[in-house]
Amino acid sequence: MRILYYNWVDYLDDERRGGGVTVYQRNLMAALDDQPGVEATFVSAGVAYDLRNGPPRWEQQRFGPDTDRARRFEIVNSAVLAPAHHGFGSAAQITDPATEAVFFDFIEKTGPYDVVHFNNLEGLPAAVLKMKERWPQTRVVMSLHNYYPFCPQVNLWHQERETCDDFDAGRACVNCLPHVHDARHMRLSGGVSQTLKSLGLRPGSWSYDKAYRWSMRLGGRGARAWRRINQTRPKRRASPGELQRITPVDGSGYVARRREMVALINAHCDTVLCVSDAVRRLALAHGLREEITHTSYIGTREAAAFERTTPRDFPARNDGTLTLAYLGYMRRDKGFYFLLKALEEMPAAMAGRMRLEVAARRGDRAVMARLKDLAPRLAALTYADGYAHDDLDRLLGPVDVGLVPVLWHDNLPQVAIEMHARHIPLLTADMGGAQELGNCPEMVFRAGDIAAFHARIAALLAGEVDMDAYWQGAMAPVGMAQHMEDLMGHYRPR
Repeated sequence: MRILYYNWVDYLDDERRGGGVTVYQRNLMAALDDQPGVEATFVSAGVAYDLRNGPPRWEQQRFGPDTDRARRFEIVNSAVLAPAHHGFGSAAQITDPATEAVFFDFIEKTGPYDVVHFNNLEGLPAAVLKMKERWPQTRVVMSLHNYYPFCPQVNLWHQERETCDDFDAGRACVNCLPHVHDARHMRLSGGVSQTLKSLGLRPGSWSYDKAYRWSMRLGGRGARAWRRINQTRPKRRASPGELQRITPVDGSGYVARRREMVALINAHCDTVLCVSDAVRRLALAHGLREEITHTSYIGTREAAAFERTTPRDFPARNDGTLTLAYLGYMRRDKGFYFLLKALEEMPAAMAGRMRLEVAARRGDRAVMARLKDLAPRLAALTYADGYAHDDLDRLLGPVDVGLVPVLWHDNLPQVAIEMHARHIPLLTADMGGAQELGNCPEMVFRAGDIAAFHARIAALLAGEVDMDAYWQGAMAPVGMAQHMEDLMGHYRPR
């Protein structure tokens, strides 16, 4: 079986882009090496550009580790920038004949493939799914790791402050981004990076970082100067009648984007894999066909931790305190600011029984000051400036409850799996897939509802949550072997 995988960034990317999907793709490629009779190839697009932007082309991956070089490819100069917000809602996200032709040429020259598996569509026009018309025998599979087909911001998170439950006929998309990226600047960024790499400079090195910053600074100055020139050109004066007219916000382009994305997926994908039941429900609500959508929890090496650990005493300490852990990012959508506010407003007697561990990259001065001011209200507060995977057992050793207070439809956060796999029960918001791990309504609160969060903490302190029942109903994390078996079931013709 020959399988082609696509993701917008190389799974051995030396700039470490792509987050959890990159890690998943890397683990997947390694696991496939142990599958007899399977040959896997990989291609990316949307981040590699020439300094003098030319037509799209494909080539073997020239950068990053030498590992797997022969099976790693990329499309250079794609009309679709990645990640998605770099080219927010551009028409090329639906179709660009030149980029589509290059993608099809790549398949023609390196294929044929039994399966083409898109781990997302960022970086390519969605019309590449029409490959099914040229290679009808090829199974086309797509994974939904985010909501890109329905949301040009990918996460249904409006203006970086609230969940987008109604895009208001596309009007909510028009002013969604607090900062809109200049596509020319993003392509320049990709071109500078490619050029520096071709000179032998590695991302993360002093020489690369210095050269990149100076190049982008000069490019930014040039772009600003060009804008100033354009702004000083005489403009036609509007008539009084024109000044009185107010142009309504037109979101029709975003309505068309969503409609066409869904239509292309429904028409050409054999299978759409949703990484949690929550994702599948959203996919169906946005119009994907029920018969092609399936929940497929991704495989993770964390499954090994679940096998070597057991449910712990609850609570771990006998002094009446509860130890909570928050891992990940100090971001609004992840619920970190909600958590701070909930703890700041928590009744003093309850807060005094809380021990909090935070392992997240340092935020700005204001948020770090809030964290410092919170410490005296709690029984204890410890902070780590991020964490490495090898630190998890030590960090989570004393933890009673893992917190996943997300405010968006978080597909299935990796941090939730990391804690759950070590038999730490999760207190989660009712959005996204994290709640599916424990499958315990008593450990779920309404997202963004401080009173509901306090009520669940009170129940835990009072011993009202049956932890034996929690673990009896909990889901075991999916290992790579089990996930591979599930994938092969979708890859084989039916």
